[in-house]
This record gives sequence, C-alpha cells and structure tokens, in this order.
Amino acid sequence: MFNKTMYELGSHRSVIRELFEFGKKRAAEVGADKVYDFSLGNPNVPAPDCVKEAAEKLLALPDNTVLHGYTSAQGDAAVRKAVADDINARFGAGVSPDAIYMTCGAAASLTITLTALREDGDEFVLLAPFFPEYSVFVKAAGGTPVVVPFDEKTFAPDLAALEKAINPRTKGIIVNSPNNPSGTVYSRATLERIAALLSAKSAEYGTHIALIADEPYRELVYDDIEVPYLMNLYPDTIVCYSFSKSLSMPGERIGYIAVSPRMTEGEGVYAALCGAGRALGYVCAPSMFQRIIAACTGARPDIEAYRKNRDLIYGALTEMGFECVHPDGAFYLFVKSPEPDANAFADRAKNLGLLIVPGDSFGAPGYVRISYCVSHDMIRRSLPAFRALMDSYTE
Repeated sequence: MFNKTMYELGSHRSVIRELFEFGKKRAAEVGADKVYDFSLGNPNVPAPDCVKEAAEKLLALPDNTVLHGYTSAQGDAAVRKAVADDINARFGAGVSPDAIYMTCGAAASLTITLTALREDGDEFVLLAPFFPEYSVFVKAAGGTPVVVPFDEKTFAPDLAALEKAINPRTKGIIVNSPNNPSGTVYSRATLERIAALLSAKSAEYGTHIALIADEPYRELVYDDIEVPYLMNLYPDTIVCYSFSKSLSMPGERIGYIAVSPRMTEGEGVYAALCGAGRALGYVCAPSMFQRIIAACTGARPDIEAYRKNRDLIYGALTEMGFECVHPDGAFYLFVKSPEPDANAFADRAKNLGLLIVPGDSFGAPGYVRISYCVSHDMIRRSLPAFRALMDSYTE
C-alpha cells in the first residue's frame, strides 16, 4: 500500500524537528519562560529592510498576474542574471546566468543536484559532522553516503581518511563551510588540499568527482574570517545556496544552484539539473520571492546579535567546564558530552528544560548541537540550568 522507506522517514521525524515540536508543546504546558529551546536553526534577526521594501513595491503593481504567475522552470531570466552578476562581482567566478537554476531553498538545491549527478553504484562523501538530512537526500537520490570523520581538535576533515574513502564509485563530495553543526569555517589551506585530492583522484580513476558546496551560512561569519569560494579552487564545483539564513526567511524557500564555468560537461550537467528538477516535481521557485531576491542580492545580514549570543554562550559554557570548538560562523555550538552517550546527556538536559540536539545523526556521536539563534535574554536565563547540568556530573 505504501513505500516502507518513506513510511520510516515520515513516522520517525528528524531529532531536530522532534525536539522543536516537544519544545512548543512543553512551553504550552509549563510556560515558555521555563523552556530553553536550542534545537532549531531558525534565524531570529529580522530580514533586511530591502526584503520588505521589495515586497511592498511588487505587491503595489497594478497587474500582479506576472508576479504570481509561473516563471521558466530554471527561474526568471532577469533574476538569474542578477544572481550571476552578484556572484561575479564578489568572487570573480565568471558564472553565466545560463548556469544559474533557481530553487526552493538549499534542500531542493541539494536533492536536485544529487539526483542530476547520481548514476548506478555512485557514492557521495559526507564530511562529519554534517547536516543529518544529507544522508536522507543521498539515499533518496539512489546514492550511497560515505562518512569521513573529523579532527576533534579543529573539526576540520580528516584528510587521510578522506583519501581512503575516495574510490572509482565516488561521484561527489558535499562540503559545508561555515559548518552546521560545528560553526567551523574550513581554512583556505584545508580546502585547497581537498581540491588537490579530488583532482588527483579524478585523474587516477579517470573520473570527474563533483564538489558540491552547500552554502546557506556563507554570509554568517565573524571576526573577518575568510570563506573561500570553492568554485575558484576546483573546476568541477556546483554551489547550492539558500537565502534562508542570509536574509532571515527560511519559510519562504528560495535559493539557487550555480554551475562552475569550468565544470566538465557543464552544459550537460545543467541540463541534468533541469531534468532532475522536473522529475522531482519542482515547477519553478516561488515567483514573487525570485524577484525579491533580485532586488536584494547585495543585502547582507546583521550578524551582531548572533556574535553577542556566540560570545555569551561560548564563554559561559567553557567557563563551566564544557568542551567545544570556538565557532567562527553559522549560529551553532557543538559541545562534547560529559558522558559517552550524548542521547543520555540530552535527556538529562531536557529534564532541566534545555533542548539540545544529540550529535549521532550529525555523524558525531558524543556531541550535542546548541543553536544560539535565539534571544540573548533566553541564553542568559538558561545559564543556571546549564550550570546545574554540569554540576550533575561533578557531584
């Protein structure tokens, strides 16, 4: 009667979503001030003014049939040009508007890309720690995920393990920097070594390994940290971008795919992306929000609130004795559990009203993710609970 794999995905929701729903229910029972929900990466800073201004201007047009009508499947031509122009102005990548495919956010960008690339027997490398849905997306596309561990001191990929993981069946690797869940920004040196390794392995096996750059957090970096543009480091790069975090509108579902001008068989890859979008039922990205994006390509988020939150929670938790890497980007803290079982640690935290996500599904057992895209006041109010949590391990 139904697909058992899809049943399992539907009946066992992601840990992140389960915690988020629990938090809403618990807040209704005991009061929101007694629940400290650090589960979901939901931006809490307002969208830049240009979003509201563009929306008001568009909605005031006398004829809104175009505004709310279909665009080309790959996106409105003027919007794709605006996106390509922004990429080229910032990174000098030489991307053509005809290499831009507008999508319903980063998740759609990834599923379309994986579906477009995957052939029978293909594997895709995931660098731990990684967004849990990567595994879901790869399997749904018919591929096999291969997890590569990380250096626990730096949270950079274990490059020796990566070299061993790549084989003739490797079709691509997903690179997410700034990283969810650790907040780590991979250094230029690390990314150059990954690019060199992919080039060497592609030459060795007579293949073309794709580098899939998942970049929803590109704009969320602190302390002038560099985020190298991967398209400039490796020819066979496909960038999957979302405006959910950069423009604080995750519920609007808008993003794009950009194919490198140096991509092997780039025109064929782009055609496959269009075919995958068609097969997956993506008629076109939201028409009005495509046009809002075109008006806001130069806008950047005000990350000062996230910086203050990071400094407060990182400083307080490390002072209490928790171990975690200092995040240079995104809005996550990845904390080592005081006990081997991070799920037991998260359950103990839940009893104190702290909702934090175990790291098992991120490919990092023994850690938990804390999303600090919440109010500064909530973080301050949660600190006694975190203190009590640590004390429960030292008493």
